[in-house]
Amino acid sequence: MLTIIHGNLKTMTDTDYEDGFVQIENGKIKKLGDMADCPVSTAGPDVMDVKGSLVMPGMIEAHCHMGITEEKKGMEGDDCNENVNPITPYLRAIDAINPMDAAFHDALRAGITSAMIGPGSSNVVGGQFAFVKTYGRCIDQMIVKAPAAMKIAFGENPKVNFSGQNTSPSTRMAIAAMLREELFKAKAYQEKCKKDKNRERDFHYECWLPVLEGKIPLKAHAHRADDILTAIRIAKEFGLSMTIDHCSEGHLIAEEIKASGCAAIVGPDMASRNKIEVQNMAFKTVGILNRAGILTAITTDHPVSMIQFLPICAGLAVKSGLPREEGLRSITIYAARICGVADRVGSLEVGKDGDIAIFNGNPMEVFTKALCTIIEGKIVYYDEEADFLW
Repeated sequence: MLTIIHGNLKTMTDTDYEDGFVQIENGKIKKLGDMADCPVSTAGPDVMDVKGSLVMPGMIEAHCHMGITEEKKGMEGDDCNENVNPITPYLRAIDAINPMDAAFHDALRAGITSAMIGPGSSNVVGGQFAFVKTYGRCIDQMIVKAPAAMKIAFGENPKVNFSGQNTSPSTRMAIAAMLREELFKAKAYQEKCKKDKNRERDFHYECWLPVLEGKIPLKAHAHRADDILTAIRIAKEFGLSMTIDHCSEGHLIAEEIKASGCAAIVGPDMASRNKIEVQNMAFKTVGILNRAGILTAITTDHPVSMIQFLPICAGLAVKSGLPREEGLRSITIYAARICGVADRVGSLEVGKDGDIAIFNGNPMEVFTKALCTIIEGKIVYYDEEADFLW
């Protein structure tokens, strides 16, 4: 058991505690609240006095390619896109994530305890994302949810990749048509499955069943307003849930996104506007979508911008109009809800995983340091300047 005492608790619920405690047992939060109700009051074995430091749920990266596009490895470590086939729903992120990638340690040093990781956006259908913890050596032991989403992509990336190969898709029309055809065939396979329980399983289409059954969403790479609206149109046509990832021009069509019911994962706004479709990218987008009532998270899209800058991206969004508390929620509980794992992570609540980050200030401010990162009650990072280890 681990008990953190005298913490400034930001729970990401309706209740915070200026002088509070969190108790973790068997990897789960057992109890939390005001110090007046704490079962222990002084530091000792398995008790950590954090002396007023900020204690909050571990941060969540809602969309990245950490461990799939590895740092320092070049082509040998880049497994992000299967560039020779535009339709690859059967690819699984867990078969390519390398937990030895240095980015995982950077995440821990920043207080990021979990991440949604998956294929890139060169294909119309890229494959299956996984939601994982950021600590471990064996990916199978790090998984929270897999598959967690099915990646699809619109706009410039599939166009550029396949027009260069003199094959479809080379237009936005072809991207939409190929996705519709794939979903049409997947629905037909689903109907066949309902009628014939003893069917021969089809490797290509079996992976679509969790999407069609509403268990996981489509994860749509879409920057430009027209691509976002096409994604919404297709999701509505097939009755599917969907997140809009990047959503760079989402602020231009906030009412339409709100009406669709889709959540948005915005970013990487810290990157350069190096493509035509991101010319209207700006940190103000998060605040505009948030004020419109759209469930919104922030992404670094690592390695497009570095994962350790996730809280700084939230801070820049706050600087551009996002309310301060909403900035922290966009990288904790909102990200958890969007990724379908809010029953386990994203807030400090009894029964949830003991994933906690402790800071010497607000993590959205550039001088703030993560003093300690805890995953399922285990200390996985401890800063040399911290002085509260028992």
